[in-house]
Amino acid sequence: MSIISIGITGGIGSGKSYVCQIFESMGYRVYYADERARLLMNTHPAIISGVQALFGPESYLEGALNRPFISQIVFQQPEKLQALNRLVHPETGRDYLHWAAETPEDYTRPFILKEAAILYESGAYLTTDAVVSVYAPKTLRLARVQQRDQAQAEAVMNRMDKQWTELEKMRRADRIIFNDGVHAPEAQVAACIRFFADKWAGNQP
Repeated sequence: MSIISIGITGGIGSGKSYVCQIFESMGYRVYYADERARLLMNTHPAIISGVQALFGPESYLEGALNRPFISQIVFQQPEKLQALNRLVHPETGRDYLHWAAETPEDYTRPFILKEAAILYESGAYLTTDAVVSVYAPKTLRLARVQQRDQAQAEAVMNRMDKQWTELEKMRRADRIIFNDGVHAPEAQVAACIRFFADKWAGNQP
């Protein structure tokens, strides 16, 4: 079954998962790439073997990924993060294609969605037909992540610095949703649905 796919991305703390939940409430299928990647790192034999080769036996504790241990290493050694991404992203991409292929025949929505924080950086946007970028100001994103993860500002800023800037994402995106506490995301999601439905119905260039 061939089906149209929309990528959803945005900087850490932008609220892209919240936006995806709005799509889900409207009956759309959403693949959460970051969540699936975390699951695969705990269950996929080739990934587990590769992670242990990169970071040693301490990378797993009692069969579960030792995230604090790995985070500390990649914070100090960017090349290790790149190697980890090269290991995880291809398998996540294959997992997404399998998930998309399992879309029920009676699915009536005009597209499915793929949510990923580094959709552009990982090249995952190449498996989508269009991209929506979720935007929020950096100060708001920082506050959200600090509250959500109980993290220090320096650690959050370091994670932000490893992603494309909001401007870069917005320039590349087909649509932008502002999740800035001012504009209502629900109305913007509805507008996105109309835009893409019309686009692929042949009503827009």
